[in-house]
Amino acid sequence: MPRWLRQIVEMLVFLYAWITGRKYDVLARRMGRPADTPPPPERRRFIVVQIDGLAHEYVLRAMAGGHMPTLQRLIAGGYRLQRWRCGLPSSTPAVQAGIMYGDNWDIPAFRWYEKDTGQAPQCKSPAAVVRIKARVAADRRGILAGGSSYTNMFDGDARLALFTISAMGRQRFFEHLRGLGWALLFALIPWRILRIILLSGWELLRDIARTAWLWARGGFRHRLRLDKPMLQVLTNVVFGEIQTFGIVLDVYRGVPAIYANFYGYDEVAHNEGPLGREAVRALRRIDGYIRQIDRARRKYWPDMELYVCSDHGMTPSVPFKAIDIKKPLGQFVAEHVRASVIWDAGPGAAGWGAPPTGDPAGEDRWLPAESVWLLDELGGIEAHLSRRGRRLAQALRRRLRERLPPDPALGWDLARGSDVVVRNSGSLAHVYFNVTPERMDVSEIAILYPDLLDALVRHPGISLVLGQEDVRAVVVGPRGTANLTPDRLPVGLPEPVQATEDLIRLLTFPHSGDLVLMGAWNAMGRIVSFEDHAATHGGLGGPQDYPFFITPPDVPLDLSDVTNARQLYPYFMGRYQGKTPGTAGNTKVESGVTATRQ
Repeated sequence: MPRWLRQIVEMLVFLYAWITGRKYDVLARRMGRPADTPPPPERRRFIVVQIDGLAHEYVLRAMAGGHMPTLQRLIAGGYRLQRWRCGLPSSTPAVQAGIMYGDNWDIPAFRWYEKDTGQAPQCKSPAAVVRIKARVAADRRGILAGGSSYTNMFDGDARLALFTISAMGRQRFFEHLRGLGWALLFALIPWRILRIILLSGWELLRDIARTAWLWARGGFRHRLRLDKPMLQVLTNVVFGEIQTFGIVLDVYRGVPAIYANFYGYDEVAHNEGPLGREAVRALRRIDGYIRQIDRARRKYWPDMELYVCSDHGMTPSVPFKAIDIKKPLGQFVAEHVRASVIWDAGPGAAGWGAPPTGDPAGEDRWLPAESVWLLDELGGIEAHLSRRGRRLAQALRRRLRERLPPDPALGWDLARGSDVVVRNSGSLAHVYFNVTPERMDVSEIAILYPDLLDALVRHPGISLVLGQEDVRAVVVGPRGTANLTPDRLPVGLPEPVQATEDLIRLLTFPHSGDLVLMGAWNAMGRIVSFEDHAATHGGLGGPQDYPFFITPPDVPLDLSDVTNARQLYPYFMGRYQGKTPGTAGNTKVESGVTATRQ
């Protein structure tokens, strides 16, 4: 068929669709997403709309302030608002892996380090998220099988996964549009495209003006950057509009499972607090998207069940570097590690372990007095250490006496004593010591880095210094090391028993740090963040641990005993996939956390 004739046919099809109200059918075919064979009638359909980072406490306050009228209408119409506990770490990758696959084992934070491989995963990296998905989904089916995923970490085995990190590059939103298809897209949804253009222009001008005002207020000391406003417009407007359009299209097609994450609020709240002016504007916009999705659902598939939830909350925070010594955690740790590494050859030495020029190597008289005392102490405590600890003490004594390169057979490379990795994730930080590829006990860290441990324990920005000793979870305090029990947690921390179980499970992860640090939390509702955040999450304390779930009327989902996101997986599999993995289908989601993998 000639090109001109094909375009005439396309225009006639467009006119017919416009007249008959079947524009979404034309759009679906144009975008390579024709209506699939519908699932069996007995299979239920569902949509989950996730508002990234919105705590239960703040959704209540946002609704009370009139900022989320759609959610208010849903609740007034019989939907149920529930608070739940997402588990530790309180971060998107752990929560979504738990909900979508029922397994969030060994996801210790948003960022961590792997001593065995030397890799430093962070969950904005597609390669890292793909590796995590391959592990958590190895023997499980995702809750989105046959469905769609939008702007998530994981795809949940969805057939269509757009703007989803674990499926990056697999599918694209507009990849099937060519030539006249763009004109038809604009003609069929002119108001949405016009809305994107106008909103983007307004937001960009507004953010540029605000950025310029802050720049001028700062005395013109810093370079004026306009890339951040443009990124915020893409995040908060363009992607929001596109994914909402995609969801509406999928609702029309009768897709059985849809999970969409709106993360614009999380990005803004980190910078200005949970209910700052820009954060509230982001919530209003997301509420508008939910209104459009719900309207399409009621029009095309009234039986499709709509859930609105968050993955974690946000706790107002103070940056660690604003406390006491005014240094970021990495610099603080590095300085105290250098102070602790007393077997360094010191000034004038040829290298690690080399004695001053002209001195006969290996004689005790060349050791400083502190090293001689340490040798004596090591001899005294060696019998009370674990087998690996005794090897460390022997390696140290040999190092101090002989100043020789380390013996690889001992499993310790003392020349890497200052090779320390610090990975921050909000109010949670992991510290790794590359002196050994194995997980270090706290007693071993105390031998090598006594100054560091003392400094961490005494810093007012740190509430908990945690580690392991003979596979037991322990907490380090000014008076020494003790087993981790609820009474060892900071006074006023909510649910100390459950918090203790969460911490014990976290410390059991193979890739948790040799030391795990928690930012200080107080009863005034603020927490110390190891990142430069006005509100943060990742650890324990305050609203960050308590997201929300809005569930449809008559849906048998009771979240009162949920303590980890993975407990939601059996419910979604049992109700929507017809599977019964473990406890699937229970009206009340089971609770209970142990230190074993689950």
